[in-house]
Amino acid sequence: MSETAAPAQASTTQEADITSALGRRSVVLVGMMGAGKSTIGRRLAARLRLPFLDADIEIEAAAGMSIPDIFETHGEPHFRDGEARVIARLLDSGPAVIATGGGAFMREETRGRVRDKAVSIWLKADAEVIMKRVRRRSDRPLLQNADPEATVSRLLGEREPVYGTADLTILSRDVPHDKIVDECLEALHAKLCAATPDTIATP
Repeated sequence: MSETAAPAQASTTQEADITSALGRRSVVLVGMMGAGKSTIGRRLAARLRLPFLDADIEIEAAAGMSIPDIFETHGEPHFRDGEARVIARLLDSGPAVIATGGGAFMREETRGRVRDKAVSIWLKADAEVIMKRVRRRSDRPLLQNADPEATVSRLLGEREPVYGTADLTILSRDVPHDKIVDECLEALHAKLCAATPDTIATP
């Protein structure tokens, strides 16, 4: 019986092909806070049968304090140094799906490591989607100010050109999470297992 006889079998084959093509490389999700990196990453890891690692959780575990407390006690530069070290360690630990903080990919050293040891996916979300999602949480140090909307707009302006250097781009919007995961898998399969353009942006 052919492997592609049933759609479910074909889907499983696609995911197996991706993990085989990845080898020791990880999949790294980049993008703004609220883009859905942790939510999508967890589901993507389950589909690929890989560990899921949230860099922010790993940073808190390494520091023994929350990210807002690290910002408040030591400042952003100290946090960024620790973040770079943690992401380097996660990349060295080999294949996983890794969700990174919004500012992590801005560091050139981290981008180089990701390029060498992973395939990166930019979950691209617009300001309206981001604000709708981040309003639900109060633990975003960069938004603890009088005008979070202006902060998000400024950060998007600064970061999007850098996020755009990721290997793949997927539009994060308000659709079922599994639809975004399916699009990530299709883009990964196209990049790793077929000769198609590097970037698949969803309309």
